[in-house]
Amino acid sequence: MADGADGVELDVQCCRTGEVVVFHDDDLTRLAGRPERVAVLPFAALREVSLRGGGGVATLAEALDACGPEALVNVEIKCAGLFPGSALIDRVADVIDRAGAGPRILVSSFSPGAIWLWRRRHPAVPCALLFERPRPFHRPWPLRTDALVPLLRPFAVHPDECLCTPRSVARWQRRGYAVNAWTVDAPDRIEALAGMGVNGIVTNDPVKARSVLTLTRRAAGG
Repeated sequence: MADGADGVELDVQCCRTGEVVVFHDDDLTRLAGRPERVAVLPFAALREVSLRGGGGVATLAEALDACGPEALVNVEIKCAGLFPGSALIDRVADVIDRAGAGPRILVSSFSPGAIWLWRRRHPAVPCALLFERPRPFHRPWPLRTDALVPLLRPFAVHPDECLCTPRSVARWQRRGYAVNAWTVDAPDRIEALAGMGVNGIVTNDPVKARSVLTLTRRAAGG
């Protein structure tokens, strides 16, 4: 946030004892050098894990508190299959409600089932469908495209940045969706996406992104 970001994007899943934890991977191999899966460990065990680079595993409630009252938070629900199960959806909704964070939350997922369940469980908090370029040999790739967007009717679409063209961005926006592209770090690509009129950019370098966007607006007279 100090670097100029409007908010943060994070990933959530449930551990064995039911707490909603902030963690991207299914297991601890890459970030802690341990083979255990997050879903099979109780939170007490996860709390003791030291991650590479420092830090530990936080709950979603702790992360929302750390972000402060003004930061936008994109909560991505991790789900390997079509449906994540209603327990995860319910627990994420409960954490958001208890924190009073609904007005600054955007829930997203690659799982069409998660988006469908979220809209039924908590329609007041907007959601977004994530999708990426087609990868026919990575199953279930048809579910990671924008094919089901007309059926799900999310608030926003979150395409892999390589899928964004002036035509595709205009099409999504014409149909009523906000467009937030991920993950964009190259200055020339940030400038191009801004020129297309995307609504948001997910980046690893908010300082660089903010600088590029400021220069782009000045050049456009805005």
